[in-house]
This record gives sequence, C-alpha cells and structure tokens, in this order.
Amino acid sequence: MNLSCLQTAGGESPTLDWHKLIGPNETEVRAMLEYLGFGSIDDFVGAVVPEGIRTTPSLELPTPLPEHLTLQELVSKAKLNKPAKSLIGLGVHNTVTPAVIQRHILENPAWYTPYTPYQGEIAQGRLEALMNFQTMVAELTCMDVANASMLDESTAAAEAMMMCRRINTDRNRFIASPNCHPHILQVLATHARGLGIELQFVDLVRDGRVPEDCCGVLVQYPDTFGAIYDLSDLVTRAHEVGALVVVLIDPLALILITPPGEFGADIVVGSAQRFGIPPGFGGPQPGFLATKKEFLRQMPGRIVGLSKDKFGNPAYRLALQTREQHIRREKATSNICTAESLVAIAASMYAIFHGPDGLRRIAQRIHQQALRLALELTKMGFRIHNAWGGSTKVESPLLPFFDTVICLVPSGSAFNALKIGWGKGINLRFVAQDAVGISLDETVTEEDLEKVLEIFITLKKVVGEWSNGGPVNYTPAFHNVASSESPFRRCTPPLKHEIFQRYNGETLIVRYIHSLASKDIGLQHGMIPLGSCTMKLNPTGAVLPFTWREFRDIHPFAPPNQTEGWSAIFKDLEKWLAEITGMDRVCFSPLSGAHGEYTGLMVIKAYHQANGQGHRRICVIPESAHGTNPASAAKAGFQVVPIKCDACGNIDLDELRAIITSCRDNLAAIMLTYPSTYGIFDPAIKEISEIVHRSGGLVYFDGANLNALLGIARPGDLGADVCHINVHKTFGTPHGGGGPGAGPVCVKEFLAKYLPRHLLDPQVNQPIYPDCTRTNGFEMTGPVSGYPMGNALVYIMVWAYLRIFGNQIAQIGPIAILNANYLARKLSKFFSISFTGQNGFVAHECIIDLKKSPVTVEDVAKRMIDYGYHAPTIAWPVSGGMMIEPTESEPKSELDRFCAVMESIYNEIRKIQLGEFHNTDNPLKNAPHAWFELISDEWFHSYSRRVAACLGFFKDRPKYFAPVARIDNVWGDRNPILSRASGL
Repeated sequence: MNLSCLQTAGGESPTLDWHKLIGPNETEVRAMLEYLGFGSIDDFVGAVVPEGIRTTPSLELPTPLPEHLTLQELVSKAKLNKPAKSLIGLGVHNTVTPAVIQRHILENPAWYTPYTPYQGEIAQGRLEALMNFQTMVAELTCMDVANASMLDESTAAAEAMMMCRRINTDRNRFIASPNCHPHILQVLATHARGLGIELQFVDLVRDGRVPEDCCGVLVQYPDTFGAIYDLSDLVTRAHEVGALVVVLIDPLALILITPPGEFGADIVVGSAQRFGIPPGFGGPQPGFLATKKEFLRQMPGRIVGLSKDKFGNPAYRLALQTREQHIRREKATSNICTAESLVAIAASMYAIFHGPDGLRRIAQRIHQQALRLALELTKMGFRIHNAWGGSTKVESPLLPFFDTVICLVPSGSAFNALKIGWGKGINLRFVAQDAVGISLDETVTEEDLEKVLEIFITLKKVVGEWSNGGPVNYTPAFHNVASSESPFRRCTPPLKHEIFQRYNGETLIVRYIHSLASKDIGLQHGMIPLGSCTMKLNPTGAVLPFTWREFRDIHPFAPPNQTEGWSAIFKDLEKWLAEITGMDRVCFSPLSGAHGEYTGLMVIKAYHQANGQGHRRICVIPESAHGTNPASAAKAGFQVVPIKCDACGNIDLDELRAIITSCRDNLAAIMLTYPSTYGIFDPAIKEISEIVHRSGGLVYFDGANLNALLGIARPGDLGADVCHINVHKTFGTPHGGGGPGAGPVCVKEFLAKYLPRHLLDPQVNQPIYPDCTRTNGFEMTGPVSGYPMGNALVYIMVWAYLRIFGNQIAQIGPIAILNANYLARKLSKFFSISFTGQNGFVAHECIIDLKKSPVTVEDVAKRMIDYGYHAPTIAWPVSGGMMIEPTESEPKSELDRFCAVMESIYNEIRKIQLGEFHNTDNPLKNAPHAWFELISDEWFHSYSRRVAACLGFFKDRPKYFAPVARIDNVWGDRNPILSRASGL
C-alpha cells in the first residue's frame, strides 16, 4: 500500500476521491504504524497475516473515479432504462412515495446508518417506528401479532410453511393453491426441497378434502388473478383435520375487504410494498408475517415489544430473542438476521401520513378504476374471466376483484397485446395464450386507462373480429367490494390506533419523524464499534442513486429492452465481485447475508445431489464462525456438527480430522468465517480447505468479515468453493437499522449451473408456474427470493461504491486491520484481549474479556451510552466478552476518543474494586442515566450528576442523552406487548 495515496494536501489527483472514504489520513496512518512499531504498512500487514495467506494480486478493476464522475457514469446507465407504466402486478406495483418520507427517512442518515436495535436504550425511535409497522400489519389483518418485517413476501410464505411444520411436528405435507403468484410457488418449492417437505399445488378453495397429514395450506387473497373468494369454508375444513391456514394478502386490498383474522386464518403473510415503496426492480420490499398469539414463539424474524425501564416508564426493545439464530443457533425458528427495517419504517410512515381515510380513498379509487376498465372492455366485446386453476381457466361466473382485471383475447394473441402495450409505454401481464392481466395502482391516471383501452382497440384491428366465448353484448354484473351490500366488505375499521390519526399532515409528520430520530444513535453521532458487524461509512455519493426514478420505477418482470441500464449494472458487478472474491460466477438473488448463506448451502446441496451424493448432509461449523451459520445450515436441511477451537482461537485441526474421519462419506461442507469472529487469521485455513476437499466436501466462506480481506486475500484463492458477501459490511451500503441488505453468492465455475434461477417465460420475461412433481434433477437451485435480482436498489449503491474505489479497494483491508490493532494495543493496557494471532496481533476486531470484572459486560455496554457510544457486540462469541471492530472508516482521532472512554470506564470499575464507588449504586450498575433522571430535582446517588452524564467527554460534540433508563428485558418477555393496540 502506498501511503501517498492517502495524501489530502493541495494538488491531489482528481482521481483519488476514494481516500475521503477512509478515516485515517497519511499522518494518522504513520502515527499508528509507529505506535505499533512499524515503518510501513506492508511490513505491518506481513507481521499480522500468516505466511501464504496474503494472495491478492493486483485486482483487475477499473481505476478509481471521482464521486461526481461516478454519478455521471451512473446517470448514463440510468438513461438506458426505460421506465414504463407497469400494470403487471405479481406483487409489485407503482407507488407514490411521499416526498416527506423520501427526504426525511429514506435519504436521512439518522435513519439509514443505525444498527439493528439490540441495544434498546439508544434505539427508542426506530423501535417505536417498527412497533408502528407491527401495529399496522396486525390491525390490517386482524391478527394478534406481526413481526418487524421479513425479507419479502415470497420468503415470508416459505417461512410460514416452515412454521406450520414446526407447529404440526408429526406432519410433512404442505398444500399451496396454484392460484398464488407463480414466483412465490417457485420459492416455496425451493424451501420445501431443502427441508424435505412434501409440497403439493392443489386448489382447495373451491372444494376438496384437506388431507389429515397436512401441516398447513397456503391461499392468496385476492389471488394472483385478482379473484376474491370466501375462504371461511376452507379454513373450517383445514381446522377440522388440524391443518393451519396461511393467507397471502395485499394490504391495500384489506382496506376494503374482510381481513383474514376475521375468517380464522392462522398465519398471514404479504408485503407492504404498495405503501409508498417503489418497485425497485424487485426490492427492497417490506415483507411481513402475522399470526395468532398462541403461535407467537414459533414466529420467525425480529419482534419489537414494549417493556419498561427501571423507573417503570414505557420502553421498547426487541422481544423474545431466545427464538432467534444468534441464541438458538441451529434450533432457531429461522436464520433471519438482517430484514427490511428501513423500508418497513417508510411503509408505516406512509400509513401514518395518509391515515385510514386517506388509504381508503386510495383503495377505493383503484377499485373503481378497475371496475370501470372491466366494464369498458366488455363493451368492446371482450370477456373478463378471473376463475383459474393455475394456468388453466375454470368455468365459473365472474368473481369479485379489487384491482386486477383478467381479459380474454383470441387464442395466441396475448403476446400481441403485450407488444402493442410496450409501444404505448404500458406493460401488461401475460396470463395465458388467450388472456392478459391488468393490475391497477395508485399512480394510474385517466390517460393511462385510455392507453389501456387503446391497446385492446388496436388488438381488435390486428386480429379482426372473433368470438370470445360469450355474446358480443356480454356485460356481467361487476361486484363493488366496498359497497354496503357486498359480503366481502370490511366491517372492522382499519388502523384504529391513534398513531394513524395524529400525524396526517406534513408539518406534524416531519416533527414526529425527527422526534423519533433524535432518540437514537447512528453513525452520524460517532463510531459504532460492533464486532462482526462492520459498521462502516455509508458514502453519500453511493447512497444518492437509491431513489433515482430511472432505477426505482422498474418492475422486476419488465421486458429486457426496458432494463438495459440494470443489465449493465449487474454485468459490471458480476465481473467486479468475481474478481474481488477469486470466484467465477455471481448470483444476486439473496436478500441478506444470512439469506446468502442459505443460498450457497442450497447450491452445495444441489451439487451433491446431482453427483449421486445426496446423502452428504453433514455441515461442519467451527465455534468461531459467524452466528447465523448453524441456523442457515439447518434451514437448508443439513445436520450441523460443531467443531471447537484451540486456546489461541484457531480451528482445532486434530478435532477436525477426527470429525471428518467419522463422517467422511456424509460430509457436505464446512462453513468458515475468515478472519474468524475471534478476530484472528487462522494460519491453517488452506490446509483446512484441503482436508475438506480430500473428503469430498465443499468449502463455504461466510463473507461477514470480507472487509478485512480486501487487499489481503481472496476467498477463492484460500480454497473456497462458495462465498457470499454482506454488502452492508463490505461495500458501504446502509444497515438501515436492520435492513435492507443483500447477500450476493459467488461460486467457482463448476457450481455455476446450480445457482438459483427463476423459471421465466423467455418471450415475456414473466414467471411461469412450477411443476411441484419435478425437482429439476437438482441441476439448479430454484428461486430463493421473489425476484431475480433480489434487493436490486441496494446494488446501485454497491456499484457506486466500487466505481469510486476502483482498484484501490485493496487499500481497505490493511487500514481496517491497522485501526483494529491500534485499538487493541491501546485497550490492552486496561483489558485482557481474549485472542491474538500471529505475533500477538488481531485481524479486524478484538475481544476484550470482562469475566473477572465486578460488573457485567452489559453494565459496561449500558455505561457506554452515557459516553455517547453504541456498545460493541457483547457476550458473543465469547461469554463475558466485548467484540470491538473499528473498520477503516474511522480516523485516529475517533479511535483515541473511544479508547479514552474505555479507559474512563476501566477507572470507574477500579473505583468499585477499591470501594470508592458502591457495589450496586455506581455509574455502571445504574447506566444509562436517562435525561429525565439527570434533570430531576431529586438525586439519590453517591456520585454526581456530572459523573453520571460524562460531561467531560462532550467537548467536541453534542451530548447524547438516553431517552429511557435501563430496560427490564425479563418483564418484557414475561408480559409481551407487541402492538400499540395492546394498550400503549
């Protein structure tokens, strides 16, 4: 690494904007190297990284590009996209994102930079916002509880299927209606294969016996053809044999029609994308899952709950975490970690901004437009028919619908209708050779409706007159589902809680949004030193394109000639990511890091199956691996075998050899995190890969710590066959307080044919119905998410980040390691470092040991709040430990300030040991000190308010005041309050 690259003095090269995204300047780098005893960065890296590990050649990436030129190049790619009025539906709709939400949430670092709210005391704002989301979903569906978001609606449906099997443990059959969106059925099939669930596609809605060995059934309401059925009879039939009913819903339709909770649904899933979240070429979209209270502890995903602080004040927190992967490991209800918090919050604010009356007006307008469109088409001689069984028409009278009109056309002319629509800037859905679909949304204008009618007028001219199965004057009675006579009309008022009534004006909601944000700590406050979480800078220039219309307003199943800009983005990214990782091919479908783990493991499973080795089901996972690994392996249907590490934190090679010897013929893979979560470079990593390969297994590299490898080594050169990338940990995309993320999976060429892919009609680029009786010979992994490019909008930021850095991305790893070792060396004066590697150095993070302290690691974490810091990762992967990762983004001045804070806390601990502070009444046991306690007229502690508030540490920045005191987690789990409708 050339230190002159970091120079920021006058006369700098205009191609070096990337250096502004790295914290330490040249002077600071030299000072830290000198402190550690080195004269050059190369000598330092050579001392830290074991011999033979540093394999990265000069990366074949573009030269760095200044931020403004990067954005100009991105503009040119954006112009290649041709956003049309997409009326395709299939779970994705055009929306109007209120400017107040775009500006004050989606583009606001106070919302997009924070971490997942595990530390509730410094996350009250986003926890309240997520509680609003849960309340919105619970009230719309009339279910008891909803979670704080899922990855998308397809994975939510798959998680619901797995939840049904967990509840009905003695049953292995799951039945899905063929009238669900076809891509959702594809995702369902992938997950069923992974776990060996017997999945069948059967239309049980109209009639049919629910088998007694069925754990659950899935139906869509309204279905993919827009039809609305009375599902109460199906629910009764399912419950009679003990099966659960999962209903996939459109939340906007539920403003007008009967909610599933009222006809007995057990689980409800869907997406709130229609609530102000743009199509985004498929993502991110806030999926959700709601259920009955008796199934609460079987729910996947995070749940926000209301508890109380030590003074009895209401306080939010993440509830019931013992269900989750970071505690339950392979026995968790799901592997979900990062979800879709930021867009879930935006969707909830959309509901708050419009209020129930505004949402009703939007829903009614869409419904009235759909009724008018259907009427006009019938007047033109077309027939509207929405009774289908998968891709086959079912003879039936016209069924009620909300926003989707299925119009029959002459056999073989559906593609002609689509082509005519493309010429008019309108995208329709291909339903069958003789049917097209039109799904309306809140952006549809009268002009758009005229264009739709013109499509069919032109079609008649092209194909001539025909008989469509009904008389020319065929005019059915169209059912207004919102009318007082409709049996489907919603009678329960939606969104009754006052939060949805109080902030319906822009003045009010701006103040509400900012009042929430002011309660939280994000990267705009200071370093977030979470180990294994890599909370690095989210460069503004990379974040800006997230809301550009040319990218955001593209439907995931738009025709390819409208998405050439997107194609160019992903072509670049596949080349760049493959080069960075030492792999050959990349899949962009996974929606998070943990989802990438699952995807990579399913690729490994498909490979073994295709090679007649389907019995290989053992996945070896070191105790130093990333926390989501065991849950991901279990979800993919593998048996997890843990392996211990030695006293130095390295994988115990003797135990590894013994385990592999005992299961050689059944070994599928090993999951490695490198550097490990113990914060060291294991010197035997190549040998470990060779041992596994000789035994017929494959090597999976978890990308959680890939940031530290940039410029050091490539997973593919260390023996990895598969790896995923956490883009928010490596390429600067926002964490968003818990998502959205993305977890692209990179593989060697021999595994490329097993990567996930959607089954798409090549003529129209739209999904087709899967055949549940076929497994595709395991020559591919079916879709793992609803849309081919996953959270596509996230990748715009990845592209911009990599384009700014170019081949200088290799500077990141050495600086991240330098920052970590500088921090570890300074902290070692006061705290014991649990693990060190070669020559006593750490990799990208360090773990300090607090087990012998008179206070708990939680006490230290809460005390750090008083000093204005988000605590590092605590009690994992080592009990009583605190895992600290500074990343390359932080300057030396911030590292020094953090170390000064830790020294001050150490001195406070010493005062307890020396009797200068009381054992229980001291600044650590009472932390954090909430603002209202500090300004109270009464003060009962033996130490001063000034000591409590740490005022001496806020000379360079505003003092952060905790909005609540320490939260009572036990009370919250014993008394779960998971919706604002529960009494708050």
